[in-house]
Amino acid sequence: MAKRRKRGEGSVHLRKDGRWEGRVVIGYDDKGLPVTKNVLAKAKTECVAKLKKLQEACGGKPNEKLCPDMAFGDWLEFWYQNYSKPKLRPTTQASYEGAIYKHIIPALGKIPLSELTSNHLQQFYSMLKKEGRLIRTELYGEGVSDRMVWLCHARIKTALDRAVQDGLIRVNPTIDCKLPSKSTKEMQVLTRDEMQRFLIQAKEEGYYELFLLELATGLRRGEILALQWDDLDFNTGALRIQRQVYRANGELVVSTPKTKASLRTIILPPALVEVLQEYRQQVDSHWMFPSPVKEDSPLDPATCRKRLQTILDHAGCKRVRFHDLRHVFVTTALESGMDIKTLSTIIGHVSAATTLNIYTHVTDAMRQTAAAKIDRGIGKREPQDELSSDNAGLPTQTPETHPRAAFEPYKGKKRKAGTGCVTQINDHLWEGRYSPQWPDGKRHPRNIYAHTESECEKKLAELIRQMKAEIAEAKQLAAAGRWEEAMALTVSKRRE
Repeated sequence: MAKRRKRGEGSVHLRKDGRWEGRVVIGYDDKGLPVTKNVLAKAKTECVAKLKKLQEACGGKPNEKLCPDMAFGDWLEFWYQNYSKPKLRPTTQASYEGAIYKHIIPALGKIPLSELTSNHLQQFYSMLKKEGRLIRTELYGEGVSDRMVWLCHARIKTALDRAVQDGLIRVNPTIDCKLPSKSTKEMQVLTRDEMQRFLIQAKEEGYYELFLLELATGLRRGEILALQWDDLDFNTGALRIQRQVYRANGELVVSTPKTKASLRTIILPPALVEVLQEYRQQVDSHWMFPSPVKEDSPLDPATCRKRLQTILDHAGCKRVRFHDLRHVFVTTALESGMDIKTLSTIIGHVSAATTLNIYTHVTDAMRQTAAAKIDRGIGKREPQDELSSDNAGLPTQTPETHPRAAFEPYKGKKRKAGTGCVTQINDHLWEGRYSPQWPDGKRHPRNIYAHTESECEKKLAELIRQMKAEIAEAKQLAAAGRWEEAMALTVSKRRE
């Protein structure tokens, strides 16, 4: 068992780039919050030595303020900055900081660490469910989701576990807390007819290869958008998944996947390799699915998500998330008889247990197959080519006999220039957006939201009239030589 470092000696951990990082508190700011510094080294012993020198240079051990009587908010800040944040990706940091600084510290931050009880925490969780939501209360109500309660609880529990390890408190008060039951959103699966219509419409709109590859492999959205042509061996069909793309702080970031299991190689069917080989001739980029607007950049995940919903609507399919397409692949693979261990490796799960826990959807075809096998095993019945129906009266059809739906793709129509755009975000929320060019030569968009499409169109029309009047006023000021006033008007309206 590894020896635990004593309180006040700082923390040492191995970074993903292979270097060792040491971090220690060197003092406190005006608010009493800890200020840290770090050192880097190729070896652990070298890192520990550097960390010791850093402590000596800063005047020894500054952790005297870490005591049982310190405020819980100070301890949570210290734990996050020293033990948690260095190991997190930017997107995960944003999730942690949202829970810590927007919910936990404002409500519990002033309570002394040693006096924090399960009663305090239980009242905090109840408050979150009743009136914890900070934005868009008119759409989603006053309380936060069960998932946010669990996220806050997880942050608190981990921080207090560390406090127990460091000897600041004796027992973690989160042990006796009761939380809302975990409710996961059921994943939707496209039927065979819907998949056919979806791919036909995707081909019409120029996204056929992307979604065909997704339905055939079940890759995560960040993984499939980060593919480059060098990752695919056209001779063997071997496709290497070795990076992912995601958005952090408004910028696209390309990095290695989180787990070793996500670094994998899968074999594509020959027919799919032929489709991609033909598609390769049309793409002038080393990215397999490049951005249509930004040079040498992969397709933005947000663009992919919005395009998916548009294609589904045009194809007359139910609305599903991109991750549900991964579920479609898993379900199809299980129906085809693929063993769970092979499937787990293909989709990049750490273990087969993870696959079984997440993908528990059972289709009618799978139920019928299972019933037929039990009947043959127990009742010794001869196998039949077709089952007339299951207990629910649903007819059975093999893929070969499944009828193809006659479908003509939606050709679409473009909105007129200057009318903005309207997008459906979910079942009860529409977004209108207008992005005109202001006198400073830049586009400053503004958004509006509504519960129905017609209401959104009305609000958008009013927003366009208002913004056109503001732009005209700014242009008049600029033409009169009052450029500073024009820019001030532009900035003020942009901030609204």
